[in-house]
Amino acid sequence: MSLTTAAHRSPARQPFPLLPSLLVACAGGLQAASLAWPAGGQPLWWLQILSLAVLAWVLQGAHNARQAAWLGGVFGTTWLTATFWWLFISMHTYGGLPAPLAAVAVLALASFLGSYYAVAAWGWKRLAGSGWQAVLLFSACWTLAELARGTLWTGFPWGAGGYAHTDGPLSSLPRWLGVYGTGAVAAALAMMLAQGPALVRHPRRLLGVVLAGAVLLAGATWSRHQATEDNQRPAVSVALLQGNIAQNEKFIPGEGVAQSLQWYGERLLEAPAELVVAPETALPLLPQQLPAGYLDAVSAPYRGAHSRSAALIGMPLGNEVQGYSNAVVGWVAEEMPEYRYDKHHLVPFGEFIPPMFQWFVRMMNIPLGDFARGSVAQAPLLWRGERWGPNICYEDLFGEELGVRFADVSTAPTVLVNVSNIAWFGDTVAIDQHLQISRMRALEFERPMLRATNTGATAVIDHRGAVTAALPPHTRDVLLAQVRGHEGLTPYALWVSRWGLWPLWLFGVMVVAWCIRLRKQIGANRV
Repeated sequence: MSLTTAAHRSPARQPFPLLPSLLVACAGGLQAASLAWPAGGQPLWWLQILSLAVLAWVLQGAHNARQAAWLGGVFGTTWLTATFWWLFISMHTYGGLPAPLAAVAVLALASFLGSYYAVAAWGWKRLAGSGWQAVLLFSACWTLAELARGTLWTGFPWGAGGYAHTDGPLSSLPRWLGVYGTGAVAAALAMMLAQGPALVRHPRRLLGVVLAGAVLLAGATWSRHQATEDNQRPAVSVALLQGNIAQNEKFIPGEGVAQSLQWYGERLLEAPAELVVAPETALPLLPQQLPAGYLDAVSAPYRGAHSRSAALIGMPLGNEVQGYSNAVVGWVAEEMPEYRYDKHHLVPFGEFIPPMFQWFVRMMNIPLGDFARGSVAQAPLLWRGERWGPNICYEDLFGEELGVRFADVSTAPTVLVNVSNIAWFGDTVAIDQHLQISRMRALEFERPMLRATNTGATAVIDHRGAVTAALPPHTRDVLLAQVRGHEGLTPYALWVSRWGLWPLWLFGVMVVAWCIRLRKQIGANRV
C-alpha cells in the first residue's frame, strides 16, 4: 500500500500522520541542504525541486486541509531549522544564552516562519483540483508564503528556495523574475513531478506546456547571454580585507579591538589597490573612541589631493544625542566630500530591539542597540568612473530594497559592495549560504558584487553571478582582484525598482481568487 493511499485512508480525526510527517521532515532537511550543500557549499538546484516535489506528492494524499497544514508546517519548520540552526551559535556561544533557551529560540523562530507554509499547504488543499490547476495554485500559494516570510515583521527570507538556482537551468530567470519568481517556477516544476499521472492523461497539453516552457527558458538564457557579454570598461583594482578577528574578542578592548585597529590600520596604510574595502565594523569603535590621530593617519593615503586610491570601511557612527548607525565610510580624494552609507535594513535583536523583547536581549551578553535606520536609496560612491553601491551584512537578502537604487539608470550602482561580519555564526554553512545570496543579487541586477567580510566569504562575483576570486574562510588575508562595472537594467531591475514585489503578490492573489471562483462554480453545478 502506497504512502498516498495510506494517507487517504487515515481518519479525519488524526491530523498528525506519522509516516507522511517523517517523510516531509526529511524532505525539509534536504531542502535546506540544497541551498548550500554542506560538503562543498554549492547549491543543488535539482535537490531543491525534488525535495519540494516530495512535499507536493504527500500533500495530495492528505486527508483534509488541516492535515495538509500540519504537513506543510512540518516541512517548513524542519527546512528553516536546518537552514539557520547556526543562530544558536550567536545566542549561546557568543551571547551567553543558556543552550536550552537558545535551541528553543531557534526552533520557535523556525516554527513561526514555517507557519506561512502551513497556511500555504492548507490553502492549496482547500482549493486545488488536479492537473494544471493544482500546479498553478501550488506555485501561487508557495510564492505567497515566501513573500510573507520575506516582508512581514521586517522579513527574514534567509534560505528562500530560489537561492538554490544560482547555478543550473533556472539561473537565467533571476534577471527576469528575481529570487521569488524563480522560486515560483521551481514550485510549479515540483508540483508537475508530483502530478505526473494526472498530467500524462492529457499528453498533448503536457507536450505543449513542456515545449512552451523550453522555448521560454531558452529565450531567457539567450537574452542573458546577450546582455552579459564582456564590456570594454577599464578594470579597477580592488583589495578586499579579511581580518579574521575572533568574534568573542572583537569588541573587547586590549584584545580584538587592538587587533582590528592594528591589522586593518596597517593594510589601509598600504593602499594596495585603487579601491580598498574593509568589512562591517572593521573598526569596532566610534570615531570619538579611537586613539587620537588614528583616523587621520589611516585615511591619509586616500585623502590627498592626488590620491590614486579610495577606501570603504565599515564602522559605527553617531553619538548619544543624534543616535547611532551601522555605517560604511568612504575616503576619497581631497576635493571630494567624505562618503557615508548608513545601514537601512536592521537586524531584529541585533541592531534594534522589537517591542516587548527587551527581557530576551538582557539575557544575552551581546553588544546590541537601537540603531538609526538609513534611507532605502542612498547615493553610491563615485570613483574611477564607477558607481559603487554598498550594502551591509544581510541587506543583500532584500533584492527589492536594493532594486530601488535602479529607478534611475544614470545613478544606479555599476558595482555592488557587501561588507559583512557573520563571524557570529562560527565556521558553519552560513558563510556558503550568504555567498549564494550575493550571487543571486548579481544575477538579478547583472552587476559585479564585491564581498569583504571578517571571516568569509570574501569574494569577487562577476555580473554573471560567477565567483571569480575568493579567500579561504577563517584566514587573515587580502584579496587582490580586478573588477569591471556594468551598465544597463535587467527586466527585474526595471519592474522591482518601480513596483517592488507587488507584481508577484498580485500573481499569487489572482491565482488564489481564480481557484476560489472555480471551486464555487463547481459547487453550484453540483447543486
